Amino acid sequence: MSEKNDTEISTPNGIKISALLKLAADGALPVVRGIGDERLGAPTPCAEYDVHALLDHLFQVVVNFQALAAKRDADFGAAPEHLAGEWRERFAAETARLVDAWDAPGAEEGTSGAMGLPARTVGSMVLGDLTVHAWDLARATGQPYEPDASLVGLLTAEFGALAPTARKMGVFGEPVPVAPDAAPFDVLLALTGRDPGWAPPRPA
Repeated sequence: MSEKNDTEISTPNGIKISALLKLAADGALPVVRGIGDERLGAPTPCAEYDVHALLDHLFQVVVNFQALAAKRDADFGAAPEHLAGEWRERFAAETARLVDAWDAPGAEEGTSGAMGLPARTVGSMVLGDLTVHAWDLARATGQPYEPDASLVGLLTAEFGALAPTARKMGVFGEPVPVAPDAAPFDVLLALTGRDPGWAPPRPA
């Protein structure tokens, strides 16, 4: 067995990235569908994004990581406007394409992206975005959300290794302290710099 790259992420028990992405999408889609237009201006746990901007960002991630699965270039510049027309159903369609893209032969092999990271690492990055941003959106709009335990376990272990680099890149904030008996998903959120107890500000 070859030595694993320091930034390489491996899935437990040989589970494919596409199968894990399907679990993440199944959890995220009810949240996205449950967002009313009147909540698009609401703040989120990501201080730089309101709900509208975070949805645009997540659309951009889901579309670009389809390209990365196919070893094509991706553009992570300013997120375009995605929230027009039947955007909830378009998001569902794009996440289905994301799952299919990572299920394609060769998607998890070799390297992907401008940084030349192992493809499985790149796939797990979008897995993390879909899982954690679904919580951001749920918390911002008052909806329930609990990701599959297998996603939480994988992402907590692997993001722990990637966190120092992610913080240098501004992707993660500084870790938030949590109690020793904190729920596993709270531990993951805190690792990414999120306060698991975040709630929207109350109206004045």
